[in-house]
Amino acid sequence: MVPSKPETNGSPVSEIQNSIESSSTQKLAEKPAPNGNATAQGVPGPVAADDSIRSSQNSPQTQKFRETGSTQTSIAMGEYNGAEYIGINEVPSPRVNRGKKISLLPLVFLIFYEVSGGPFGVEDTVNAAGPLLALVGFLVFPFIWSIPEALITAEMGTMFPENGGYVVWVSSALGPYWGFQQGWVKWLSGVIDNALYPVMLLDYLKSGIPALGGGLPKILTVLALTIALTYMNYRGLTIVGWIAILLGIFSILPFVVMGFISIPKLQPKRWLVADVHNVNWNLYLNTLFWNLNYWDSISTLAGEVENPNKTLPKALFYALILVVLGYFFPLLTGTGAIPLQQNLWTEGYFSDVAKIVGGVWLRWWIQGAAAMSNIGMFVAEMSSDSFQLLGMAERGMLPEFFAKRSRYGTPLVGILFSASGVVLLSWLSFQEIVAAENFLYCFGMILEFIAFVRLRIIAPTSPRPYKIPVGTIGAILMCIPPTMLICVVLFFSSLKVLIVSLVAVAIGLVMQPCLKHIEKKKWLRFSTSSDLPDMHAATRENDSLID
Repeated sequence: MVPSKPETNGSPVSEIQNSIESSSTQKLAEKPAPNGNATAQGVPGPVAADDSIRSSQNSPQTQKFRETGSTQTSIAMGEYNGAEYIGINEVPSPRVNRGKKISLLPLVFLIFYEVSGGPFGVEDTVNAAGPLLALVGFLVFPFIWSIPEALITAEMGTMFPENGGYVVWVSSALGPYWGFQQGWVKWLSGVIDNALYPVMLLDYLKSGIPALGGGLPKILTVLALTIALTYMNYRGLTIVGWIAILLGIFSILPFVVMGFISIPKLQPKRWLVADVHNVNWNLYLNTLFWNLNYWDSISTLAGEVENPNKTLPKALFYALILVVLGYFFPLLTGTGAIPLQQNLWTEGYFSDVAKIVGGVWLRWWIQGAAAMSNIGMFVAEMSSDSFQLLGMAERGMLPEFFAKRSRYGTPLVGILFSASGVVLLSWLSFQEIVAAENFLYCFGMILEFIAFVRLRIIAPTSPRPYKIPVGTIGAILMCIPPTMLICVVLFFSSLKVLIVSLVAVAIGLVMQPCLKHIEKKKWLRFSTSSDLPDMHAATRENDSLID
């Protein structure tokens, strides 16, 4: 049964203006928000939901309302200050039962698989730069990129805890046109990223099953894997979350065993090998970037999370620790336990390291863990991509059929579109996929940084259940290092990747006006869910105060 939802072609707020007009100011005065964080009904922030509230902005009740909102305090990551994301009605509209929400532990492992999935794929950093720079990269890079991105995701994801995630952030700050561009490049980069996992899985298995190295067997295996894992996504997000836990434990455990076995063989001097004059910076940076990004992907399914205001920041914090340790210690073990043959460190080499350190049994275990890890990364990424399309449809950015859910509550059309993209792109090589995905991802991240800073400026008192403990200047400064890194990654991109990525961006620039034309002509049905708040009200209220 497909859940039905109330729909409207206009702003959700316009439907309830008449009912709010006579009592909205009184309700705001009588019903304070938890922990002193006041919110207008359905609007994230100390803003009014209609013209009647704005006309009474000088009243004692409204003044008290604003002053209460401005007392919001900054909190540490993983903590929660009790602010709520309130729907547009005084009493929240009854929602259709979409199945059980995701709790903390499954969410941690979903983020783990969105970002990492274990050390599979990090081998190229050793190939490109040697053991020393590989180890330093996985210690330093998280401070430049991963931590800022996770912090921004925690703040913005709790400010807008709905499906669509970063699309809603950018739309609320920069308007629906740029919100659509954000959705297009991030969805495309996510699908490209997902095309990696069948390729990586076969790279680990081909040493034991050479027939999977190419040709028709490889093509058929990729197709079969895509169909099977797509069906897993179709069956429900809760199932995906618990599968991610089991796969995560199975993927990490062999590296823990390998670490203990390798202790007598470790030679610390092997960790210090570096030839800075012969570093392949393009491969090195792209591999680091790919292995430590996508923290924001979990925001696209925030509407499916149980108590997202509290759960999302905690899950990001725990996942960050898990990801960094899951990269650093296997690299420490692998590079310190065996003599360096730098040219052999390519994707899949950890299985050979396991054979040298522990024997054939450990090699097979690592290969099995790699298979499980790639399955986990695939289903987590597809969940994010498909719920993003659903969230965009609920905001009226895509045709209404993208909001269609299966009887398991999953975005049926979004899953099918994402799976089709994976099949079309899986013929590319590992390095080509990583470079193209990184290039598109960079465009999306720049828009996210701009949206994050702009919302701090135009809606400083809007409730943020989790808020990074810095002011507006601190928010700007925090975005500078990752932005510089983006510029470096783009600079080292090849001409082929540059051309393909720019063509993809150009398609998005013209696609949005085309969709608006289709909507105007009524060739396809578009609608905005009335369950969602007016994300532009904060901007309008700020403008009215300035006037």
